[in-house]
Amino acid sequence: KTSSIERLSTLLQSLDETISPNEAIALSRAIFAKTQQLTQSFKLTSPPLFHNFLVNVGVRDKGLCYDWSDAFFLSLSPQKYPSFRFHLVVSHKGEYWSEHNALVIVAQNGKIEEGVLIDAWRNSGRLYFVKVNQDKKYQWKHREERCCYVYNGR
Repeated sequence: KTSSIERLSTLLQSLDETISPNEAIALSRAIFAKTQQLTQSFKLTSPPLFHNFLVNVGVRDKGLCYDWSDAFFLSLSPQKYPSFRFHLVVSHKGEYWSEHNALVIVAQNGKIEEGVLIDAWRNSGRLYFVKVNQDKKYQWKHREERCCYVYNGR
């Protein structure tokens, strides 16, 4: 039986034939570790929309979908994972009840549409990952301005 870490690693390696198995497994482990750490620090409740309610009324400090994607984005360094690039994406931008944010990982010169989606909010702390173009629930768009915003700490 293949573990979730190994399945994510295989998916990451599929982005480009030059990606080393060691780098892909290290990134996969880091993503699962960060998911576990954020689940605890956000004091996550389920379902995700209920957790959003708790954040919006002040019972929880963080845990909205963009809190997850921002935390992943800030923790994953291209210096540590030189074969990969990290991007923030959004679906239904500006729509209060349906906007959703996530992280996409691409090969160094890859396109977002061909990347791997990383979404720990959708299933309340259980990591969801899939090729972006295979996500049946959301249509993703690059959120380049948010990447700069988060990275520069504004």
